[in-house]
Amino acid sequence: MKPVIVYSSDYCPYCMRAKQLLASKQVAFEEIRVDGKPQLRAEMAQKAGRTSVPQIWIGSTHVGGCDDLFALERSGKLDALLEA
Repeated sequence: MKPVIVYSSDYCPYCMRAKQLLASKQVAFEEIRVDGKPQLRAEMAQKAGRTSVPQIWIGSTHVGGCDDLFALERSGKLDALLEA
């Protein structure tokens, strides 16, 4: 399984939903919290081209945010991306 990275914030409901989906699929992920860490948030924004959280990567593929992750799940493409 590819490594998964989630940039998140502690009080973000979208971050919680995304992490719950990954946990329900028993996907291990590295969580990088950007709360109060402007350098980490800037790094995330530079990589993703977005400033909102969560920002999710599966391997070298930038998935996007929570809605993007759930769209992959609904389309049946998430498992293939995780396994590829």
